[in-house]
Amino acid sequence: MIFADTIILSDLHLGSDVSRAPAALKMLKSASFNRLILLGDIFSDLNFRRLKKEHWQFLGYIRKLSNPKREIEVVWVEGNHDYGLTQVMSHLVGVRVYREYQWEFAGLRHLAMHGHQFDRFVSRNRVLSTFLSALHLGIQKISFGKKRMIGFLERFDTAYLRLSSKVARGALLHARSKCAQRVFCGHTHEALCLNGEGVEYYNSGSWTQEVPTYIAIDYHGVRVHEYRTPPEEPLDQEVREELELDFDDLMAG
Repeated sequence: MIFADTIILSDLHLGSDVSRAPAALKMLKSASFNRLILLGDIFSDLNFRRLKKEHWQFLGYIRKLSNPKREIEVVWVEGNHDYGLTQVMSHLVGVRVYREYQWEFAGLRHLAMHGHQFDRFVSRNRVLSTFLSALHLGIQKISFGKKRMIGFLERFDTAYLRLSSKVARGALLHARSKCAQRVFCGHTHEALCLNGEGVEYYNSGSWTQEVPTYIAIDYHGVRVHEYRTPPEEPLDQEVREELELDFDDLMAG
C-alpha cells in the first residue's frame, strides 16, 4: 500500500480502448493520500458515448474522493484532450479544473501542468495532432505483445507525439519563472526524472501502456511508481537512471 501526501496520475484517456481505468481505480483504492492531482488528458476526447462502465466507475470514485468529508484535495489540471471540458467536469465530479496548479509542501513550491503547452506541434496543429493521437491509440490497441508493432510505436511516439525533451526543457524554464523547485507534467506518456540547476522535473507517464506509471510525493521525496497487479513497486535505481536525461544535453537540444 502506498502512503503519500500527493498522488499524481495523467493520460488515462477515458473513452479509448487502451485506457487502464480499472487499474487506476485499484491503485487509488489501495493508496492513502492527502491530495490527488489528475494531470491532464483524463479523457481521450469529448465524445462521452465512448465511455465504458469501468470509465464511469473511475469518475464515480473521483467524485467520492472530492467529497469534503473525505478531507482529500482533488485537483484536475487541463490537458489538450480535456480542452473544453472544464465546466462539465466541475459539475460532474465536483472537482475544480486548472490550467496549472501550484502548492507548497515540505518547504518547496510545486508546479503541475499537463505539458502540451511546450509541444509546439500540438499547439500549432490542433486538428492534425488530434488525428495522430487517435491513430496512435488505435495502433496501441493491437500492439500489446507484438515486438515489431511496439518498436514502431516507440518511433511514432518520438517523431510525432511525445517530444519528451522539449516538454521537459519548457517546463524547467517555466518553473524557474514561477520560482518553483519541482515541476510535474504528463502529455508525453513517458515517465521521466530530471534535475536541472536546482529544479526537479518529473513526468507521470500514462495509463494507456501495458505497465502504467504514476507519481507519489512524501517527505522522503518524489518517486515514480509502476503499477503492476500484484505487486506494485517504485522504480528501482537502475530503471530510474534509464529515465533520467542529461541536463546539459537537454538544454542544448
